[in-house]
Amino acid sequence: MIGDIAGLLAALKSGGDPWLLLFDIDGTLVDTGGKGMSALKKTAIEVFGNDGPPLDLAGATDLGILANLYVHFEIEPTEELSHRFFDIYHQHLEESLKSNPSEGKVLEGVFDLLENLVSHQQARLGLLTGNTELGAEIKLRHYGLHQHFSFGAYGSDRADRNLLGHIALERALAVTGSSFTPDRTLIIGDTPKDIACAHAVGARCLAVATGHFSAEELEQAGADWVIGSLRELIH
Repeated sequence: MIGDIAGLLAALKSGGDPWLLLFDIDGTLVDTGGKGMSALKKTAIEVFGNDGPPLDLAGATDLGILANLYVHFEIEPTEELSHRFFDIYHQHLEESLKSNPSEGKVLEGVFDLLENLVSHQQARLGLLTGNTELGAEIKLRHYGLHQHFSFGAYGSDRADRNLLGHIALERALAVTGSSFTPDRTLIIGDTPKDIACAHAVGARCLAVATGHFSAEELEQAGADWVIGSLRELIH
């Protein structure tokens, strides 16, 4: 499969319509060392009095996580409580990332790949992540990656990740002035939910086995390409 990926990257340098590359964050660009989970549990305790059920964060959206907490605690959702939850969460997230920073890291190949891609006239970079918009900014700023991404679709836009693809395409047009079609869009992530999200919008998916799922599991989930790490894309 890597040969096909090499051909894709070559296409990014060629003429014609540009490609839109939409990156997931956790498990794809960075490993926070569990800082996000820690912040969510602290927030749940502060808001609901208990850290709630075990959380599966792989490919989840922050709005979806909060919806599950509402169900678990049998609390009627309100806009005021949701705002309070995320305000507290963002504070805990920032504090958690700053404590013991050696526990987190930028994943292999990410810095070099992003630097290479931003120099390609045919590549436009964006985000498609389950993080809230502010949560994504907090993480990317902490790891020195924020400057590469000026738009995206976020877990604060919709609870259902499969609805984020169209939002990302709309924002890409608004920010870049270019209209991207799904067949010129590549979603890059590390979970089956990233793959399903790509399929939902008609885009292609590059799956990276740097999260909790093996290359075999990602291939079985229907990824167009599967690689071990983003370093494999650097030439």
